[in-house]
Amino acid sequence: MAFHEVRFPANLSFGSVGGPERRTEIVTLANGYEERNTPWEHARRRYDAGVAMSSLDDVEQLVAFFEARRGQLYGFRWKDWSDYKSCRPSGEVGSGDQVIGIGDADTVQFQLRKTYASGGQSYVRPIAKPVAGTVTVAVDGRTLFAPVDFGVEASTGIVTLAEPPAMGAVVTAGFEFDVPVRFDTDRIQTSVESFRAGEVPSVPVVELRI
Repeated sequence: MAFHEVRFPANLSFGSVGGPERRTEIVTLANGYEERNTPWEHARRRYDAGVAMSSLDDVEQLVAFFEARRGQLYGFRWKDWSDYKSCRPSGEVGSGDQVIGIGDADTVQFQLRKTYASGGQSYVRPIAKPVAGTVTVAVDGRTLFAPVDFGVEASTGIVTLAEPPAMGAVVTAGFEFDVPVRFDTDRIQTSVESFRAGEVPSVPVVELRI
């Protein structure tokens, strides 16, 4: 997949609108009951990068980034300001934030992931684009130190431990992360007059499956 490991300017994504999208297929039966199913295991997030534009300099920065990605051709990183940490948005990242695996005395690689829980139900989201330098890892509560005890691939979110955890040991991690996205358009339309009148360009962005 064509992907640039570069983040969309965070000052431009701040204030943008967007969030997770699900696809649910609903069939209404003759008796009025419904059957519901989904072909998607994971949600797909959508954003509008144009909403946060506040000056013509912002537009110029957007156009430069858009051109460097060749429109929809290359994917890139996006900071979702409402959901970019392994902990609560108001909290501090810690090595015990998320369970990423259970030791079996053999496995040394674990995929970063974030669990969303509510009302006794939960959803586990794979994290493929951690922010370099923010990942912390622990095994059974003992914090590990990089690069001696573990390493992490920032382009995939795979953590590799120096030694396999013991059978049943809980592997946890804390991190900040980006969303892999691409522009969902090959066209940006704006003008000085319309921008000064308060109209901003619509620049849709959609999450990529990694």
